[in-house]
Amino acid sequence: MIVFKKITKLLVSALIVTSTSFVYAADKVNTLDKPNLIIILTDDQGYADVGFNGSTEIFTPNIDKIAKEGVRFTQGYVSYPVCGPSRAGLLTGRYQDRFGFVGNPTIDPSVDNAGIPKTEKNIAEVLKPAGYTSGILGKWHMGTHPSLHPDKRGFDHFYGFLSGGHKYFPEDLVINDLSEVTKKWQWYSTRLLRNDIRVDTTEYLTDELSNEAVEFIKREKDNPFFLYVAYNAPHAPLQATQKYLDRYPHIKNKRRKTYAAMISAVDDGVGQILSTLKEQGIDDNTIVFFLSDNGGPLSKNASNNGELRGGKGDPFEGGVRVPFAVRWPGKIPAGIDYNHSVSSLDILATIVDEAKVDVTSNKPLDGVNLIPYLTGENEGQPHDVLFWRSFSTNWSASLTANSKMIKKGGEAMLFDLDKDIAEQKNMYKQSKDQYKNQRAQYEQWNDELQDPAFPRLGSWDFTKQNKTKTKKTK
Repeated sequence: MIVFKKITKLLVSALIVTSTSFVYAADKVNTLDKPNLIIILTDDQGYADVGFNGSTEIFTPNIDKIAKEGVRFTQGYVSYPVCGPSRAGLLTGRYQDRFGFVGNPTIDPSVDNAGIPKTEKNIAEVLKPAGYTSGILGKWHMGTHPSLHPDKRGFDHFYGFLSGGHKYFPEDLVINDLSEVTKKWQWYSTRLLRNDIRVDTTEYLTDELSNEAVEFIKREKDNPFFLYVAYNAPHAPLQATQKYLDRYPHIKNKRRKTYAAMISAVDDGVGQILSTLKEQGIDDNTIVFFLSDNGGPLSKNASNNGELRGGKGDPFEGGVRVPFAVRWPGKIPAGIDYNHSVSSLDILATIVDEAKVDVTSNKPLDGVNLIPYLTGENEGQPHDVLFWRSFSTNWSASLTANSKMIKKGGEAMLFDLDKDIAEQKNMYKQSKDQYKNQRAQYEQWNDELQDPAFPRLGSWDFTKQNKTKTKKTK
């Protein structure tokens, strides 16, 4: 009887092990059905400041690898030419003006609606029910109120800062909390957050974020994941370590040299990310997007938009057309230039389709799945029309079949991007009917949008909190 009990126990144990192994194997199969997603987003990078768009002055071999082993989008657009609204569009896959995110939100941590509203879902919130683990590293800029922090908005891991910009050297990060701010831009000096805990750093910020990306990938390699690497480089202030400055002896202009060094630091990080994916055996099952949040500013950080007109804040190509590439070795062909217009809004639509995530209960996305277009399964172009609106500075724009309509103040403009990528020849007088048609399309879209939903950057009177603290101290 004792022997029989022992045999029975062994059989039961074997069955449990076998069942567990089967479930694990099934989970692995399901995981392979769900590609990982990595978005690498730079801040204020010029269109011409990457090798895959022709730069010979700034070296970006690792960033170029994404385009070389995947697809370069020659007409890759963001949904707004300034970082806050652009990021809100990217993260929700919806035009941000649909929910009143028309400008950079206030830094005031007491405002509980200055960010993506809770009625809208970002990528992390959309993917969570499908079993994804999500991480954000770097710049958030989607609200400073505690209820709007990344760990309250679907992200499992956050390592970075809440504001729209930040200093890069660890010795400069001396502000413990936004409640200590006493002057404008001092929020650039806050200590980093790991979820909701302030931590000290020891490295140059870009390197710090890259190292965290590597650790996240290693930790989550066996689970479907979304990683949002939101570098603040090369956004001002222009700060770089000697290691990266030494790579550019040929650049004599000090600002341009520092800017180039900052991009070089990002490029090293991209190299680390791609190498880690390969080392962990998940290279073929990971979609990696690279893009900038808007075009390079014309004066703030020594960026270069090449032949494109305008820069950050403008409706012209230099404001909204950005360096943009995607790599997915297991699915899309390598070394392709894709010349139809695509948008940052397409990223969420791509991952939900490819991972078969149920979004029927979500609000309609404005993007489309790009993969069938890149593999040749779908002919034609992803978008009939793209729109842009600046509520505060009174300009609007649309793009259809490379006809670019802009109304800025009282001036009507129409450009043929096939023949005039630099937007130098206004064709409005010769093509008034085309302008009117695009204008009518725009007005129909504009009727679906909302007015500003929250106070803008610059509205925070931080002196009030300091006066209150002084009174309490007395």
